[in-house]
Amino acid sequence: MSTTEQRHHWIAAPDAAARTAARERLALPPVLAVVSADRRLRGPYTAAGSVLRALAADALVRCPDAVARHDIEILTVAPELTGTVPASRETLTSLASPRERTRFYARLRTLRIAHGLVEFLSTYTAALGDGPRTLVVDGVQHADPTDREFLAVLLRRADPALLVVVVATGSDPLDEPEDPLAAPSALLTRALDEHCVRHAHPGRDAEQDPQDQARPVGAADYVTSDGTSEDPRALAAYQALEPGERARLHDARHTELKARAETSLRLGAIVWHAEQGSDPAGAGADAAAHALNHCMDFGFYHAVIGYGVRGRAMVGYDQNPDHWWTFTSKLAIALSALSLSTEALPLLEDARAVSTEPEIHLQAAYANAMLYTRHLDAEHKDHQLARGWINEAIAFAKALPDPKERAVRTAFNRNGLALIETHQGRPQAALDLLDQCIASLDSSLEPHEHALHRSVLRHNRAQVNAGLRRYDEAVADYTTVIAADPNYAEYHFDRGVTLRGMDRLEEALTDFDSAIRLSPPFVEAYYNRADVRAALGDVEGAVADFGYVIELDPEFADAYLNRASLYDDLGEADAAADTVRAGLAVAADHAGLLTLAGQLHAAAGRPAEAHSAYSAALAADPEFAQAWAAHAELAYEEGDLAAAIAGLEHAAELSDEPGIAFNLAVALHDGSRFQEAVDRLSTVIEETGDPAAQLRRAASLLALGRAADARTDLLRALEADPGLTDEATDLVPELIG
Repeated sequence: MSTTEQRHHWIAAPDAAARTAARERLALPPVLAVVSADRRLRGPYTAAGSVLRALAADALVRCPDAVARHDIEILTVAPELTGTVPASRETLTSLASPRERTRFYARLRTLRIAHGLVEFLSTYTAALGDGPRTLVVDGVQHADPTDREFLAVLLRRADPALLVVVVATGSDPLDEPEDPLAAPSALLTRALDEHCVRHAHPGRDAEQDPQDQARPVGAADYVTSDGTSEDPRALAAYQALEPGERARLHDARHTELKARAETSLRLGAIVWHAEQGSDPAGAGADAAAHALNHCMDFGFYHAVIGYGVRGRAMVGYDQNPDHWWTFTSKLAIALSALSLSTEALPLLEDARAVSTEPEIHLQAAYANAMLYTRHLDAEHKDHQLARGWINEAIAFAKALPDPKERAVRTAFNRNGLALIETHQGRPQAALDLLDQCIASLDSSLEPHEHALHRSVLRHNRAQVNAGLRRYDEAVADYTTVIAADPNYAEYHFDRGVTLRGMDRLEEALTDFDSAIRLSPPFVEAYYNRADVRAALGDVEGAVADFGYVIELDPEFADAYLNRASLYDDLGEADAAADTVRAGLAVAADHAGLLTLAGQLHAAAGRPAEAHSAYSAALAADPEFAQAWAAHAELAYEEGDLAAAIAGLEHAAELSDEPGIAFNLAVALHDGSRFQEAVDRLSTVIEETGDPAAQLRRAASLLALGRAADARTDLLRALEADPGLTDEATDLVPELIG
């Protein structure tokens, strides 16, 4: 992309003053908002939340439907707007009390939130109606990963004709290549490189700014900036303070910020001031535990790791075992959620070594079981070891004195055992366990008690039933959990997938529509809806959905393949070719895309290019049946019958796709291998009832001298599809009339 096309901007300079000066030299549209992304201020979504707080009141007037559509995203990043922005899609997960919270969000939720925020901002800026605006986000070098992910999506998707984004950072790189937590930073760095004009600025020295140099600056300035001041004099004055005086400044600022009663301040500045104040093991640990629990509940796992590490530094097990275990256990969960499970194991070992509390050993045993059966990489998984850990957790749960608590905790851990049974290839044993858990809780609890976990148990049973192809039972359980938790998008999505497998397409479409309506942008729901739309004949709708999938995830190679295939079916060869090229640009060795490229070349009369594409597809995946079949079909068209039969036979060994068997039968017939052709076509007819296959079998039967059988096939084929009459006249003229 040339600089004339890059209308977003990246300012890299060592200090805020230099970044401001560089921005003031740019010709920019009117400013929508200028915000800081420094996570020390408000933790996750410091920048995004500040933007939403600034715009929400006006947006409720200008585009209330957009506010309602994106209420989840808005309230996630700007919790202070609760009560101002109605929450219309609460779920059992979002409403559960801390004690009943047994399910946490997937790590991809923040990416969905980011896409929803970008779409909301696009709608809002369009509603302004008087030209583009500029959004300035400073201090991005100190941003939480949630904001970095949001900005990466914003830079890629925001139309500069509506919103020009100015990202201002320090001069150093945003990410460390060796940092296992740096994925959002790498995503942002890529977006900055691809979508921004970069403006580097060396900074300014004191002689260049005498007015600023003359302004008195002290330690209080650093503290009241909540540690975000980049003035070296403020930092030096702060560091020179006697520790007691420094703590008193933090205590005063801590009290001031708490009085503002703003939720997001409790995720950033309030924690820092309490941590640096006079009582880090008391007020500091309390503040960190609150922030950690909030971030855990919302799926802000990078922040959970940060608060877990800081909390463990503030308080030891002997000082406050409850806080210490909160920091330790949720740090372990967050590490697992971010695919850093091996780093969680020592934390759990540490907990078992320092504590004799049954509750800690119960929770640690369950966590270990989940690490070994679910979260660790394949090399380190050990389902039998996981079984030992979960049995230990069950033993502790069975010893709990309260009958209801005992029933709930035992069922929770036996649910974990059911997962292990599934992973060990014993789905029926898993199903039996889930049946027992559900029956136990139904008999032990009131209908309203522990609704979340009971829905999780039924959902898990539905998934096991679906895996066993007991689709009716799976749908029944999905329907039950949807009735209990109607706003939980994943339940609708999972039922839709099952209904699609049952060929109940209209019902599946309704479920995917619901999943889309109930969730921030959900790539998989759109992808599956596209598939169902295509199957129902809504090709334009399917093309649009696949296009939106690509917009959300430009590296979703199968979406390019399916969209290009639909364009090909519509006869839009140029659009199909363009989509294939775009797909291969992000997935150069995708066998499906290479195969479709070959088919497009073949259809356009470019056999050499087609051969090359098929060869590349088979080099990428030697077991890709469609490439073997397509290559064989090209050989057939070129008159090389032996190569066509050999290629189709190999394709048929790799796939039971009826279309491959049909084409092989045609080639076998042409090679005078009539009985083999009949056998292949009989299988196709048995599986699909395809009248075209019956007509083809009639030709092979006739060649074998079985005229009566051939006539029977002919009549049945024409009865099922009278449109085959012309083809029948060509294939078996002696049977016509």
